[in-house]
Amino acid sequence: MCSRGMSCSNPASEAMAIYPLLLKATSVRPSPRQLAWQQREFYAFIHFTVNTFTDREWGDGTEDPDIFEPVGFDAAQWVSVIEDAGMTGLILTAKHHDGFCLWPTACTDHSVRHSRWRDGEGDIVSEVAAACRERGIAFGIYLSPWDRHEPSYGDTPRYNAFFLAQLRELLSGYGDIFCVWFDGACGEGPNGRRQQYDWEAYYALIRELQPEATINVCGPDVRWCGNEAGHCRPSEWSVVPAALQSRETIAESSQQEDDDGQFAARLNSTDDDLGSRDMISRAGDLVWYPAEVNTSIRPGWFYHAEEDDRVKTLDELADVYFGSVGGNACFLLNFPPDRRGLIHENDAARAGELGELLRRTFAIDLAVTATVSTSPVDGSKAAHPPEHLIDGHPDTYWASGQESAVVEVSLPSPGAINVAMLQEHIELGQRVERFRLTALIAGDWLTIAEATVIGYKRILRFAPVTTDRVRVEILESRLSPTLSRVSFYYNPDLPR
Repeated sequence: MCSRGMSCSNPASEAMAIYPLLLKATSVRPSPRQLAWQQREFYAFIHFTVNTFTDREWGDGTEDPDIFEPVGFDAAQWVSVIEDAGMTGLILTAKHHDGFCLWPTACTDHSVRHSRWRDGEGDIVSEVAAACRERGIAFGIYLSPWDRHEPSYGDTPRYNAFFLAQLRELLSGYGDIFCVWFDGACGEGPNGRRQQYDWEAYYALIRELQPEATINVCGPDVRWCGNEAGHCRPSEWSVVPAALQSRETIAESSQQEDDDGQFAARLNSTDDDLGSRDMISRAGDLVWYPAEVNTSIRPGWFYHAEEDDRVKTLDELADVYFGSVGGNACFLLNFPPDRRGLIHENDAARAGELGELLRRTFAIDLAVTATVSTSPVDGSKAAHPPEHLIDGHPDTYWASGQESAVVEVSLPSPGAINVAMLQEHIELGQRVERFRLTALIAGDWLTIAEATVIGYKRILRFAPVTTDRVRVEILESRLSPTLSRVSFYYNPDLPR
């Protein structure tokens, strides 16, 4: 009983008050296309255009098409490099801001059709799409709405028709497209005017011609993490305020001028908190809008010979991978082919090193032969028992029935671990807000790692420990949490 004049808290009343918000948040679910995109996890960006031959990051649209002459171009080499890195897809810059098109478009003379490369008979988009299909790699396109060459840019109706015609060519002539990637750049055209993009018309055409493709960044399916330095938030929520889909807000945060790489070096350009209880309580509408982390393997997005010795180190790339793929996001890593039309040997070697590191790290899941128990035991959830956490089937999951719970994994024998992987069953929403890992070491339960959200996938690295029992302690969640996977690994060479 509370004394007069004192404030009293009633946990039951507080729980009832917050319940509608949590129910609303957990009712937001991914679409099938968003789920398929998230499962790709790690894929490549390819930046290639006349900039490669002018040694610039941004072209101005006045380039002579004849300058584009990649005499050694080999799409199969590109695909081989990204396969070695363990990637699952490739997004090609079919047209950057300079307006030069890597396919023989009927819409403009600023394209490979009017270059001396292969006597105007070449088609970069076609060859890359074919090489991807041959190796089972998903193919996507980047098409810049900002076009510094096209005379109709800034004459809004005319240019929107022009842009839709280019989209139609790409979406109907090159097979299945897994992603259409738009950035928010919107500068002046050759006539000094700015364009009003008809985003809804662009989206409608994509949904008509490539209904399984996600529309990323300036689009409704996947959001930009907010920087080009490979930085991911400690709590990367997929359920966020619908206002984050505003194209105007995205454009304001995007790069608007060539600044010699300064924009790409920023570690963060947006708020750290996008999806906490406090944030969503003030948000109004909520959407499933997961994050993509993009960065380049070099300082620039296009090839520059002076950057041949400035390829990101293996440790740097591993940090971005574990922070993004291991932090409920996807990782888009850029490779800039050189003037030969090949991914440079230094970049290719580093890609192979990263792929080998990942293959070694995740080769043996030490939990597959474990036994699993949970507390509290909820008989009503018998259809989703803890054994589903280690059965290797992505469609099965464990459901706790409580907002907090403990999963204990008993390994067959003591052994070293330094990596843990957890996944929620996100088809039922994102729920876990805070958890920690403890291990039985010399008779004591010691904390070895802790974090906030899990989402599609959370990967934690920690100092190696030797144990045969590990607990996943879910400390806070939105209603009852679900998990589809708990795995443990050991790689003595893994960077911390």
